[in-house]
Amino acid sequence: MVDYREAFVGIDVAKLRNAVAIAEAGREGEVRFFGEVDASAVNMRRVIVRIASRFNRVHFCYEAGPTGYGLSL
Repeated sequence: MVDYREAFVGIDVAKLRNAVAIAEAGREGEVRFFGEVDASAVNMRRVIVRIASRFNRVHFCYEAGPTGYGLSL
């Protein structure tokens, strides 16, 4: 049987640092805090590539809050 892995990544965007969490799909999927990452495009790209390499399919979403910080990569 093929091991198919899917995850959902939530990013709380802020001006200086972004908080990242990962939830693996399914009822038994693990939910964990990945960590805080400097908000630069280079660092965010590095984290996204690192997470995406572990899964077959990844869904990303981010919450910017009322200040409207964008996520530019």
